[in-house]
Amino acid sequence: MPVLLALAAVALIAADTVIPLDPLRAFGSAVYGGLEDAASSSVRWASGAGRLEDLERENTRLRAELLAARRATPPPAEGNGYQVVSAHAVGFGRDGTVTIDAGADAGVTPDMTVFDADGLVGRVLRTGPGTATVQLATASGASVGARLEGSREVGLVTGVPEHGLLRLGLLNPSADVKPGDRVVTLGSRDLRPFVPDVPIGTVVTVEPAADALTRTALVRPFARFTALENVTVVLGPLPDAPAVTDTSTKEPEKKSEKTNKSKKSKKKKKAKKKDTSGPTEGAR
Repeated sequence: MPVLLALAAVALIAADTVIPLDPLRAFGSAVYGGLEDAASSSVRWASGAGRLEDLERENTRLRAELLAARRATPPPAEGNGYQVVSAHAVGFGRDGTVTIDAGADAGVTPDMTVFDADGLVGRVLRTGPGTATVQLATASGASVGARLEGSREVGLVTGVPEHGLLRLGLLNPSADVKPGDRVVTLGSRDLRPFVPDVPIGTVVTVEPAADALTRTALVRPFARFTALENVTVVLGPLPDAPAVTDTSTKEPEKKSEKTNKSKKSKKKKKAKKKDTSGPTEGAR
């Protein structure tokens, strides 16, 4: 038996010598290492993909918050005693018009002011039961009474459709106007078609005076006419805000009180004169 054990040991040693185990170990290490690297790369890719999804979700959330904040921000005419209705731009025309999803059923009629969160959009041209066509301020043939917000100089804004700009013509040829000046609506009689002080845009270039009658400048509008979404239509003044009527009724009362007081004081003066003249006549 000891001889057999010794022979077996010699055979194992010979086998290890004839067939080395190091290459097998190296092959196994290479295979296992490759699998480990692939698994690690997969984990990193999955982690990167998850991070990308997180960023996309965060971006979507921030966009939603920004849109909600814009919608919650009162438009320039709202809060100034105007009744308004909100609408969405649902179609764009090649003639400088946009279709909105609010019409006669919502109280919208022609020649009403339309604006968005950035500034003036235009005026209502025509209406249907559930839609209305709005002429953009930049459309060919559109014109808006305007004034410089700072100096209050008055002029007229017309569309320059090929450049997406507006041209401001000031009535005062020597008016002080410079790039950066803000332009707002002048306002129309009965608030149609434009209510006053709606932001229009900013002066970008003052044009050389072609004549001595007007002063002209190019204005970049605040509203993004190629990306309109939510708009507001001014229906008219609020029905429950006739504050002027109250003040006008109080003023005559004050005037009448002053008149009565003056009459009383005159009567007292006359009475005093009579009292002083009586003894004098008696003495004579």
